Amino acid sequence: MAKVQFTSNLRRHVDCRTVEVSADTIHQALTQAFAKNERLKTYVLDDQGHLRKHMRVLVDGVAIKDLQTFKDAVQPKSEIWVMQALSGG
Repeated sequence: MAKVQFTSNLRRHVDCRTVEVSADTIHQALTQAFAKNERLKTYVLDDQGHLRKHMRVLVDGVAIKDLQTFKDAVQPKSEIWVMQALSGG
């Protein structure tokens, strides 16, 4: 099963544990990860269901490309990371 993981800086703001999911796409994986955690869902996604601007999702170390419908593929052993995008100088 794929793992959906959340970085420690995100865990400081909202309770989110690593979740194992059976999914073919990021959409399916996130839906399962958010199923029992509405607060996490609203922190990561906006009211249209799109990824918030300050969030990033990576699959096996590569940022996903589809930030609105989340059709990027997930493999059975994929590691999915949800994180806050950091900026600064």
